[in-house]
Amino acid sequence: MSVIRHVIVSGRVQGVGYRAWLADQAIARGLEGWVRNRRDGTVEAVFAGEGDVLGAMIDDCRRGPPLARVEAVDARPGTADDLDVNKSRVQFAMLPTV
Repeated sequence: MSVIRHVIVSGRVQGVGYRAWLADQAIARGLEGWVRNRRDGTVEAVFAGEGDVLGAMIDDCRRGPPLARVEAVDARPGTADDLDVNKSRVQFAMLPTV
């Protein structure tokens, strides 16, 4: 069964390749969704996929790439509207900063 999760990651997660790393991880797992930086210094992502795969992805978000220093990951249930922010028609997109 496919589920959607909306995730906000805080810490040193901008300027360290976190978005690209996260997109690569999501694509490798076959997840749909998007990731973007936010002006407040956090990274925001929405994932859609199988529950156990999503759980592993969120666990990896807590680690991040080598230069990142993740302080917190806020993962909540997401909606189809959250997923629809990705208008690019690609499986997993890196979106502009908001």
